[in-house]
Amino acid sequence: MTGTGTQADRYKWVALSNTTLGVLMSALDGSIVIISLPAIFRGIGLDPLAPGNIGYLLWMILGYLLVQAVLVVTLGRLGDMFGRVKMYNLGFVVFSVASVALSFDPFHAGGGALWLIGWRVVQAVGGSMLTANSAAILTDAFPTEQRGMALGVNQITALAGQFLGLVVGGLLAEIDWRAVFWVSVPFGLLGTIWSIRSLREVGTPKRAKVDWGGNITFAAGTAILLAAITYGIQPYGGAATGWGNPLVLGGIGTGVLLLVAFGLIETRVAAPMFHLGLFRIRAFAAGNIAALLTSVARGGMQFMLIIWLQGIWLPLHGYDYERTPLWAGIYMLPLTVGFLLAGPVSGYLSDRFGARLFSTGGLLLVAATFLGLLALPVNFPYPAFAALLVVSGIGQGMFSAPNTSAIMSSVPTEQRGVASGMRATFQNSGTSLSIGVFFSLMIAGLAGSLPQTLTSGLQAHGVAANVADGVAQLPPVSTLFAAFLGSNPVGHLLGPDVLAGLAPADRATLTGGDFFPQLISGPFHHGLVIVFTAAAVMAVVAAVASASRGARYFHQTPEPQTLEAPKENR
Repeated sequence: MTGTGTQADRYKWVALSNTTLGVLMSALDGSIVIISLPAIFRGIGLDPLAPGNIGYLLWMILGYLLVQAVLVVTLGRLGDMFGRVKMYNLGFVVFSVASVALSFDPFHAGGGALWLIGWRVVQAVGGSMLTANSAAILTDAFPTEQRGMALGVNQITALAGQFLGLVVGGLLAEIDWRAVFWVSVPFGLLGTIWSIRSLREVGTPKRAKVDWGGNITFAAGTAILLAAITYGIQPYGGAATGWGNPLVLGGIGTGVLLLVAFGLIETRVAAPMFHLGLFRIRAFAAGNIAALLTSVARGGMQFMLIIWLQGIWLPLHGYDYERTPLWAGIYMLPLTVGFLLAGPVSGYLSDRFGARLFSTGGLLLVAATFLGLLALPVNFPYPAFAALLVVSGIGQGMFSAPNTSAIMSSVPTEQRGVASGMRATFQNSGTSLSIGVFFSLMIAGLAGSLPQTLTSGLQAHGVAANVADGVAQLPPVSTLFAAFLGSNPVGHLLGPDVLAGLAPADRATLTGGDFFPQLISGPFHHGLVIVFTAAAVMAVVAAVASASRGARYFHQTPEPQTLEAPKENR
């Protein structure tokens, strides 16, 4: 082997290890806050469930995801223009600075929450630089026959990081809420130094004029649309959700119009941010559609399983509500095990046999596990639950790695950064959409039966009829978020004054580990049927899109500027 060949062979593994650290750190920080929110809000002295504070809660959960969904395409395009490694290295720097700032919040209550939300946005900018350019750097570094394996390791690490963040956040929150942000600092500094010293530009940056019109309309349209959908889960007037709120409807309409304007601009400028002609490449279009639908279904599963565990199953099995966030993350680890088992293997095999078989088969497994979860009783036997999570993780691993490899291999070399950004946008947008879609479906399912069940249950244990009626009419989203945050739902709904007026036996029953789970089991399962049925349908539609991607192929262009359909290799 020549010296140049040996050097290239060594470099590709350096690129894989460094970019894997980057996407792991970015993905882990996207979910680490979810489980640690109770400790964070206690640390800054803010009740996120109090009237007027729900916005802080939503933006702490969604701000990071929303920024990543909005910026990855722009940052991927800038990587194509000015250097993918330069943008990636800058991402490590920005991420590290934000992590330090987050761990030194100097304010209290609302001011403290705004400080955290603001620096989470900055951290998401750094994470977007890492996510947008990592797949393109790997595609540049690895030959076509090893690309699926490399992208598989990278992609599965990112997905596993989303679920590992749930466990890590719970463990660190037990120590100190600031430790949730401290953990990123040493890895950020290590990654910054390592990437600057070891990574190099393999692809050739292609300078072009910045497409300001495309960048602004895409970023604004995506942000407004996703934010409006998210706010749809908040109650409005007498309705359980906010889908009738003129601001929500106006936001959706404005976002759609801006994205339409983005499409028009991209067909008319000389150097567009995103070549819409890429969607004429069947593997690119089909892979991204499948990724979007799968991300929506996966996000819905993640949040619904957390509520299921924290609000019902763990309390029934003797866990205090305050401890349920940590244990929910631990009991969901089989999902990560499935990812780690299937991802690299399916990526390696897809290098030999193509993506279609593995990605489509994986999505059908995911759809089957949704149906399997529906067949479980609300108070399920854990071995059956864990087995379904492992199978779901295997299915998602089988899909993600080959699908990413097929998308990245199908585009011209000079478009890999923006293609990686678009792929990440579909994935991150799906997670944000899942919160609006599936929380709304669950709230709709609860709104029909929870009030009557709650009224009768409270009155049976000494709560006055007018108080029970008032509590029962509160929006179900408050009940869901109380369980989600590890608070005792009944204690939160009734408040200390009402509880103090009850007989000790009734008070102990209402705030114990059995009352709320047994009360909500029926209505919750009704909502779960709606949510998981919708998720199963999305997974099947995603499988159909995946199957339509065509035979295995890699893009070959005699002219760098040409966006022609890829030539089939087999």
